[in-house]
Amino acid sequence: MVTESLSTMDFDYSETQQMAAASAREFAEQYIRPHVMEWDEKQYLPIDVLKKAGELGFMGILVPEHYGGSGLGYHEYIAIIEEISKVDPSIGLSIAAHNSLCTNHILSFGNESQKQKWIPKLATAEWIGAWGLTEHNTGSDAGAMSTTAVKEGNSWILNGAKNFITHGKSGNIAVVVARTGEKGDSHGMTAFVVERGTPGFTSGKKEDKLGMRASETAELVFDSCKIPDANRLGNVGDGFIQSMKILDGGRISIGALSLGIAKGAYEAALKYSKERVQFGKPICEFQGISFKLADMATEIEAAELLVHKAGFLKNAGRPMTKMGAMGKMYASEVCVRVANEAVQIHGGYGYTKDFPVEKFYRDSKLCTIGEGTTEIQKVVISKNILK
Repeated sequence: MVTESLSTMDFDYSETQQMAAASAREFAEQYIRPHVMEWDEKQYLPIDVLKKAGELGFMGILVPEHYGGSGLGYHEYIAIIEEISKVDPSIGLSIAAHNSLCTNHILSFGNESQKQKWIPKLATAEWIGAWGLTEHNTGSDAGAMSTTAVKEGNSWILNGAKNFITHGKSGNIAVVVARTGEKGDSHGMTAFVVERGTPGFTSGKKEDKLGMRASETAELVFDSCKIPDANRLGNVGDGFIQSMKILDGGRISIGALSLGIAKGAYEAALKYSKERVQFGKPICEFQGISFKLADMATEIEAAELLVHKAGFLKNAGRPMTKMGAMGKMYASEVCVRVANEAVQIHGGYGYTKDFPVEKFYRDSKLCTIGEGTTEIQKVVISKNILK
């Protein structure tokens, strides 16, 4: 448990955070940067790189050491996701989803035997994880899901499909939330673990996306898929409530991902503005450009404070639903604005694939949609402040 107090107001990275960030930076430079555009063009998910991330402890960042994880807190987690996302947000997204959704759901709500069975495989990236909540007709309205799980003896029969699932094809294991009661009943859904290779469990369409193209997004399909009751996570009917708690932490992930994109785009724009000469001087010396950079830098600082405050509350085991939503909403909107301005500062070159900002621009938009849209974050925030 990370012990800290807001009264100290220490905004410096601890030695552990600095080491985690440096390790992630080195990993991204060595294993990711040389291949970014190739993976983007081919929509290729580099499983071998995720396995390498596992070796370095990046696939079980929040997992206790006795389960094979790194045993770190949310500040380190944010730092790692941010550094990787500054180089390739697609890989940052895959690592974040693996950590905060699938792995964290089992870690948070699994019993001891379930944790012993699955967490070490996930924490080391021996297995890649997926998490299935969203369906074709139920994006934000998860309570209206159609995928069902029917009890049959000591087993459950799953039928239905999930879409927009990170690692939907390549994942070795998925946490799936299915309806075990009436539609719309928040206590009518249950979470299950389904291993790849289980009869009746297949993958469907892989999405062809605007951005985050190296992070695989695909359907999970269940056709009379039979799983043992031992694969049920928590009590029958608790799946939706569990998922909302998982999304609280997941919003810190998207906040960290957004920070990485924003910083990557800002740093590229700052560098270019110092090198690009027009009318006899670098364009950063023109007020129109320098003011853009000032706005970008300020918004990134504000987003970082919000995301780390949510991480602080999560580490301390304190309520953080409102702060998680605020951090996710603000950081994601900032990363879109910063990426947009980075393209503008680059001018025509920003519209080409020779410079990194066009990819940051495409990748950024996912952050305002995934793990709850900006509009859903406003619903969450307003409900909390109006209590």
